[in-house]
Amino acid sequence: MSDILRELLCVSEKAANIARACRQQEALFQLLIEEKKEGEKNKKFAVDFKTLADVLVQEVIKQNMENKFPGLEKNIFGEESNEFTNDLGEKITLRLCSTEEETAELLSKVLNGNKVASEALARVVHQDVAFTDPTLDSTEISVPQDILGIWVDPIDSTYQYIKGSADIKSNQGIFPCGLQCVTILIGVYDIQTGVPLMGVINQPFVSRDPNTLRWKGQCYWGLSYMGTNMHSLQLTISRRNGSETHTGNTGSEAAFSPSFSAVISTSEKETIKAALSRVCGDRIFGAAGAGYKSLCVVQGLVDIYIFSEDTTFKWDSCAAHAILRAMGGGIVDLKECLERNPETWLDLPQLVYHVENEGAAGVDRWANKGGLIAYRSRKRLETFLSLLVQNLAPAETQT
Repeated sequence: MSDILRELLCVSEKAANIARACRQQEALFQLLIEEKKEGEKNKKFAVDFKTLADVLVQEVIKQNMENKFPGLEKNIFGEESNEFTNDLGEKITLRLCSTEEETAELLSKVLNGNKVASEALARVVHQDVAFTDPTLDSTEISVPQDILGIWVDPIDSTYQYIKGSADIKSNQGIFPCGLQCVTILIGVYDIQTGVPLMGVINQPFVSRDPNTLRWKGQCYWGLSYMGTNMHSLQLTISRRNGSETHTGNTGSEAAFSPSFSAVISTSEKETIKAALSRVCGDRIFGAAGAGYKSLCVVQGLVDIYIFSEDTTFKWDSCAAHAILRAMGGGIVDLKECLERNPETWLDLPQLVYHVENEGAAGVDRWANKGGLIAYRSRKRLETFLSLLVQNLAPAETQT
């Protein structure tokens, strides 16, 4: 299993290289946008885009994993269709070819003969990437490959990626928008139970060199299987113990701290915002991208990511869920949490990743229908939910 996670880290970095390469030249980037087909549209946005970068990333992940772990590709699922139509009306199925030259030739058909762009992209796609992590390298965990499913969101927050804002200032470490909100999400789950087992979040655009204007990224991972829980922030957290007052601490003092912080979508319902303001005061942060908001919880920048709409999907949440699970947290169904009686001590309604929504079509089959809450500490979540329910009640009575 750790071999699979190591390979996922490598392919996520290769994916990040593709995402960065596609942003280097604005003129090139304009060629890489194609509007999504009707069945793939996310209803949250009036305009939704499919980029060639999205599809390239997805196919690189799929085919690299298949090459290393034969038979795994059939259980790798993603948001994007790999079919393009060029200006001549030709339908082209994009895939990673065995050689750089063949990939460049196929890309050239998608890009209407733009040879320079095609060759540049093919070069990045076929470039070898090495990724090492001492914590992971020292671990060997075995799990049957045939029980694994993988959700991929090749470029989450596509709108921010296309817009490309590079000079956004953070608010207490949280970026409201901009390239920092772009993430590559790879989540591994048990196809029999739907439980998330491994997660990789790659943030391609973390800091930019002022001289070269080139971006550097950061990668986060987590593994939770059969009692083994590991994640990439373990060293950071152990260094903080006893001296850090960060909201993300999972120590006993943090569990009973009365103050909460939350990251939300700018499109969140007013009733939720009003209740949150009574629970969190001014410690509510708006940010773009479901993957990035979940990452803010992983990083300990906030206690909670809450979203009440049904416009996030399994590929948006699986990676972060696995990492948070390795940290002692998780991602739960908001609607079920609000309807749950805490006195019965039922298990929290964790999201699962193997079952379609009944009666739904298109991407809605895999929507997180009840909304979600991502958290790092169960004790803090329970306290937060109790306060949220108390503060939602008056608003619901009035409507």
